[in-house]
Amino acid sequence: MKKAMTISYEIGDSLYLNITNKCPCACTFCIRQNDDGAYGSDPLWLEHQPSLDEIKQNLSQRRLSHYSEIIFCGYGEPTTELELLKQTAKFIRSECQTPIRLNTNGLSDLINKRSTAGDLEGLIDTVSISLNAPTEAEYNAVTRPSLEGSFDAMLKFASEVKNYVPHTAFTVVDVIGEEKIAQSEALADSIGIHLRVRKYIS
Repeated sequence: MKKAMTISYEIGDSLYLNITNKCPCACTFCIRQNDDGAYGSDPLWLEHQPSLDEIKQNLSQRRLSHYSEIIFCGYGEPTTELELLKQTAKFIRSECQTPIRLNTNGLSDLINKRSTAGDLEGLIDTVSISLNAPTEAEYNAVTRPSLEGSFDAMLKFASEVKNYVPHTAFTVVDVIGEEKIAQSEALADSIGIHLRVRKYIS
């Protein structure tokens, strides 16, 4: 495992933010199971947990207004550092109007032991939540969460966050198959949330 301090990295015309390596899940398809980086980035395993000052210093070297989107998505679950995420989003908002997206496992309430959807209001434009599977048993098999009640907590967070963030979506990876994708779409529709199918990249 190679370590660095890759706080931000580019994919296409988007900027991705790697603010923590902490995560309560061990998803079978997670990109960090395969490599030290993503899509040709430097290693995303952090030498230490970055501070807000370190993140600001890193972002000050980027032309934030030139990206189509800025995305909290690295080798950890961003909401494990919720206050850091919020302060970083506030900093970005003070620098530019580039849309901000949060890619999350949806377990922020369990992680932070309180309702957190409202914390994202005015800071995040899009929340993308990893649904992963249409039932709790299948979700647990794929996501392998360490927190009890993760499936229900994820669905609750999704149903609440859509009231605070302009765009909310679920995601599944295409390797789960057409039948489970259809079941996932039905579940997403029942909550009133769009489902996006991601292509698995080994």
